[in-house]
Amino acid sequence: MAAAARPKPPASAVEPVTILGVDPGTTVMGYGVIRSRGKELELLEMGVLHLSRYPDHAVKLKRIHDRISALIEAHTPDHLAVEAPFFGKNVQSMLKLGRAQGVVLAAALARDIPVAEYAPTRIKQAITGAGSASKEQVLAMVARTLNVPAERFPKELDASDGVAVALCHHFAAGSPRMQSGAGGWKAFLDAHPDRIR
Repeated sequence: MAAAARPKPPASAVEPVTILGVDPGTTVMGYGVIRSRGKELELLEMGVLHLSRYPDHAVKLKRIHDRISALIEAHTPDHLAVEAPFFGKNVQSMLKLGRAQGVVLAAALARDIPVAEYAPTRIKQAITGAGSASKEQVLAMVARTLNVPAERFPKELDASDGVAVALCHHFAAGSPRMQSGAGGWKAFLDAHPDRIR
């Protein structure tokens, strides 16, 4: 006897999507976790990881990896988004920041979580409408978008930056439901072959 077919969910039903956003740093790392369901957005967690107390760069990288891994275990995100390093004149700082970003990406990729990278100006543009917006303006718009009082955010603006990265990825998807192949590390590499050496 054939099993009865399961009823189809209503067209309006949208599966929730959880996004972990990270603003990598070797002094302070900001992060935020959001969940979207249709037009509804919910802030699940945000915070900062202080790293200045660790003089050894390798120890900092381990702490970053441990924190990202713990966030992944706690929230099982569908996607991870990270802010791309800003290309400045200090080569050593760039190398350290790039390693921090690499550790974040590796923690997600090891668990088969799709990853995406966004330039700082693109994140600001997505959140505030202006690529030159200040961190304070980003915080104000993030708080407004999520309907969370700005006072609830940590005083370190790295936390709201991390949430902004997650929101940017949500908006970049073009839909509350992430589509496979939309964004992600592979798409970034395909679009920027010059970044591979």
